[in-house]
Amino acid sequence: MSAVPQLADAAEDGDDYTAALRQDLRRLWTNVIQRRAPEVLYAAMTPAAHLPSPEAAVPLMQAVNIWFQLTRIIDENAAMRSRRMTEAAEGPAAVEGSFASALSALDPSMTREDFAQLSTRLSVGPTLTAHPTEAKRVTVLEIHRRIYRLLVSLETQRWTPRERDDILADIESEIDLLWMTGKLRIERPRLADEIEWGLQFFRDALYDAIPQLFDRFTAAATDRFGEGLAITPCVRFHSWIGGDRDGNPNVTTETTKDALDGSRRAILERYIDAARLAAARISITTRITPLPPALDDRIRAILGLRATDLASRNPGEVFRQALTAIADRLQATRDGAGGYPSVSHFLADLRSLEDALHALRADRLAARYITPLRWQAQVFGFRTHTLDVRQNSTVTTAVIAELWSLTAPAPAYGTPDWSRRLREDLSRPDLTHADRARLSPEAKELLDLLALMRQARMSEDPEAIGPFILSMTRTADDILGIYLLARHAGFGAEKLDLQVVPLFETIDDLRRAPEVFDAVLQVPLAERSLRTRDGTVEVMLGYSDSNKDGGFLCSTWELDKAQRRLTQSLARHRLRPVFFHGRGGSVSRGGAPTGRAIAAQPVGTVQGRLRLTEQGEVVSSKYANRGTAVGNLELLASSVLSHLPVRVQPAADPEHIDALEALAGLSQTAYVNLLGMPGFLDYFQQASPVEELAMLKIGSRPARRFGARSLGDLRAIPWVFAWSQNRHMITGWYGFGSALRSFRQVRGPNADRLLADMFARHPLFRLMVDEVEKSLMLTDMGIAEAYASLVEDPAIRAPILGRIQAEHSAALASLRDITGTALGHRFPKMQSRCEDLRPQLDRLNRLQIDLLRQSRQGSGGTTVPLMQSMTCIASGLGWTG
Repeated sequence: MSAVPQLADAAEDGDDYTAALRQDLRRLWTNVIQRRAPEVLYAAMTPAAHLPSPEAAVPLMQAVNIWFQLTRIIDENAAMRSRRMTEAAEGPAAVEGSFASALSALDPSMTREDFAQLSTRLSVGPTLTAHPTEAKRVTVLEIHRRIYRLLVSLETQRWTPRERDDILADIESEIDLLWMTGKLRIERPRLADEIEWGLQFFRDALYDAIPQLFDRFTAAATDRFGEGLAITPCVRFHSWIGGDRDGNPNVTTETTKDALDGSRRAILERYIDAARLAAARISITTRITPLPPALDDRIRAILGLRATDLASRNPGEVFRQALTAIADRLQATRDGAGGYPSVSHFLADLRSLEDALHALRADRLAARYITPLRWQAQVFGFRTHTLDVRQNSTVTTAVIAELWSLTAPAPAYGTPDWSRRLREDLSRPDLTHADRARLSPEAKELLDLLALMRQARMSEDPEAIGPFILSMTRTADDILGIYLLARHAGFGAEKLDLQVVPLFETIDDLRRAPEVFDAVLQVPLAERSLRTRDGTVEVMLGYSDSNKDGGFLCSTWELDKAQRRLTQSLARHRLRPVFFHGRGGSVSRGGAPTGRAIAAQPVGTVQGRLRLTEQGEVVSSKYANRGTAVGNLELLASSVLSHLPVRVQPAADPEHIDALEALAGLSQTAYVNLLGMPGFLDYFQQASPVEELAMLKIGSRPARRFGARSLGDLRAIPWVFAWSQNRHMITGWYGFGSALRSFRQVRGPNADRLLADMFARHPLFRLMVDEVEKSLMLTDMGIAEAYASLVEDPAIRAPILGRIQAEHSAALASLRDITGTALGHRFPKMQSRCEDLRPQLDRLNRLQIDLLRQSRQGSGGTTVPLMQSMTCIASGLGWTG
């Protein structure tokens, strides 16, 4: 049978499976509504139906929200099943995003030695964040996980009809539990709750996903290059939960310490359980299978002073003795009562056990019990993840000014005097530290934080603490200021063991980034501290704020340019950047298919290493279940592996670059002109639920950084949230239509040929067009106009709405001209899902408009339904911000 019919059959089978699953769950969902709120059953099943009463809004939204959640679980299960079926029918290399697929695409002439060298450079860093983009409670996420696992068990063909009905009954009971579980948080979550929320993904999925991920990598490398390749960790998890204090006064040094302690305890408890399980299972006795003397000595060295005691408990069973000793030593490490002085000592013990099992030809025992534990230890250490610290440059600058003002008036920030004072203090070997007693609580807190970071770097796992990420980095002085503060906190004077990562967020900051680094590297202390052993410098790029600043098209192009310019600039200093992408789930915050987003990065800017944020609802969609976690991690790592510089890459087309520069500028002009229209802030606040967002208890952080009420101070997350809720979606497409129309007018007949060539050959432009189309698929100008009716002043409403409607028409026309197809035709699965959910979403939007009007007129009684409408719409769209 040919490959094409096989693929068609597989796709058809997958569609049939998904349709049958939807039918089953829809029946179970209907049963729950019939039992819990029969009065809304007809309305829930019929989106065009009227509500039987105003009081029916709450149960109706509850029903619709649960269905939105179930459809996402169905899609997740179907996607994983499809992957398994493809691998079973055609092999791992046929699975898009797999290691096997990536390795099969490498240069056929690559040798085993070449790959071994390249693979050591492979490193991806998913970074979990607790931005207020996850509207679901942990309890709800756990119910989702149980439903997913029941769906997986339902796939098994061995069940009798009665057994299958039992599983379906269990699923219905979980749906019923969803109904009876309060989805809305009554109180804003504490930071301790958010820390626990993040760790739950590791306990439920990620700890177990790593051995499976490494096993896939090993299998793919062995198939391509043969046995015996040493596999190095390709994943290093980071977290901001408990370390990110940018605009969040609730995050303190004590919170950060709690986060470090909690993640340390979590992984050590996992190791203890694994070691005790292995001790119970590996019952090898040396009376039957003696070890070679050298290996026997290595195993007995693990026992240490407890050798006699352990030998009496399990005589002759040296593996049980050694694993018991390891478990006890891990317990002492967890309790702070001695134990392992470092992760490397733990790894050495595990390698001794592996070598001994291999010597006895018990390879499978090693693969089942010891190698997975070693892989986990290599990735998670004694920390689970590396905790990053983030603070805003406004705060750090204010603390420096306060320190200086203790002895004399501080120079003004941004002046030559400020820059000169910074450099003079950094060069002093005997810097006089400030008197802590005279400092404000904010200054003490920042110095205490830096002192904690120094202390963590000297712990048994120095990687427990990550870099100091400086939000809103504008100048070299901002970065140098962190080094000065670190010296006041007790760091040395020659080279600071502190990684400072600038976060360039606005369009202007992205453009200035190369010159900022040039200036920083002229300061000897900063140059010594920045220069790592492998010559890399981490740089964080902000997607959200750059989008809010310049619009989607301009932001995407400026991020691309910044990476290329920084790579070239740092190369002059014999350094290379590792880019940390501050992406979110929605298009306007950098969200895009992982593989394609990485493939569209500028040539030479990835080089095997990449970090990116996984924010809010993205974390739960990718990492709530072990199967999806393994799949998403493999996709991430294999995409970066494919970006390793193993081929001579074609030079960028100058004509394409020139066109993108023009399009970005035209798009930014259109976007900025919209934001500059008279009354735009009033339109935004009144035509969206942005002010009411504060009612949703979905994160510990305020919606604004410093309490001001301006677009500049509003966080990017509520900015995107609001434009998504009211279906304007301008953050994902506005400026695209104007830019392409003006480009055609200026360039004349040659423009269409050039745009078609870019769409066919330029990965970034193709990605831009694709993501604009997806945003437009979710945009609805009829719904947008209904939200605009909430704007009280027609002199504000009419021109702004008219401008948005005109730009929307231009965007649709330009998109059709480039793609040659109707909106959504190129994305049939997404189009099908949109068409399925649109009737319910449209009704929710119209209901929210009525609730907003009632709330703002002071009629009262609408708080809970209004909050519920926001979470429902977010659930249907798949993101909050």
